[in-house]
Amino acid sequence: MSTHTTVLLDQAVEALAIKPGGVYVDGTFGRGGHSRLILSQLGNNGRLVAFDRDPAAVAAGKAIEDRRFHIVHASFSRIKEMLCQLGVDRVDGVLLDLGVSSPQLEEACRGFSFQVDGPLDMRMNPDEGVPASEWLKAVPETQLEEVIKNYGEERFAKQIARAIAEARARQPLITTHQLASIVAAVIPAHKREKKQNPATRTFQAIRLYLNQELEKLSLALPQCVEILNAGGRLVTISFHSLEDRIVKRFMRASAKCDVLPRKLPLRLQEVRLLSRPTLHLIGRAIRPDEAEIAANPRARSAVMRVAERIDLF
Repeated sequence: MSTHTTVLLDQAVEALAIKPGGVYVDGTFGRGGHSRLILSQLGNNGRLVAFDRDPAAVAAGKAIEDRRFHIVHASFSRIKEMLCQLGVDRVDGVLLDLGVSSPQLEEACRGFSFQVDGPLDMRMNPDEGVPASEWLKAVPETQLEEVIKNYGEERFAKQIARAIAEARARQPLITTHQLASIVAAVIPAHKREKKQNPATRTFQAIRLYLNQELEKLSLALPQCVEILNAGGRLVTISFHSLEDRIVKRFMRASAKCDVLPRKLPLRLQEVRLLSRPTLHLIGRAIRPDEAEIAANPRARSAVMRVAERIDLF
């Protein structure tokens, strides 16, 4: 049975500044590490709504018998819509723990990892979209190169795309080890990053692209700010530089005043309201300490950022 060690557990929940009677959202339930700690700090009138795209995670969430808790089988990119359906229009905190969970990586049938051989799937929700094997069968080589380069920041993207195209012409690519071995054969040993499998960036790129993870994050962040009460916290944990870049830029932009064009037909009070920032940045980026990384090596790339909603009125 797979186990999941929640990264930055105490730090993330502490950053939410839980109010016993508040309403909170765990945008990525996973196996419920953050959710359970949040629930332990809520009072009888508190409420927690969790989201997850993965049916296995949703099943784990439904096992929590707590009237204050509800789990939604949907992406956090639909956070405002789904909360509205539950009669929730404002919350006191949102936590987004991005990336994949340990069970997803460890279960061979999910196809996320090159460490264990399994069907080349990579879908967060196996009931949506097409598996990576089907996508790799049909994607043009030029598009494949762009995905590996843009989503994986892989400098050998052109060579990898060419090798995949040549390999699929000989036989279908249906397993994770097939893809990993193709990538490993392309990248010279002296050009590889230390302590990183040569297939890491390619697998990340395909996963991010197929699940539209960056796009869904970009859709979710403005909604999170919109639903936050004044003083409510937005906490994000990223495991990929592209994710963290999106979060960092969004938070910084939301913490700055907008520069409005001159001569707009607006009263001074309206100009002040429209040009005010919506977020206040809380501290600097937080990373796991050496002890946590030693206990859970997957934590080494985690970056947590925190921002607080400003009262606009």
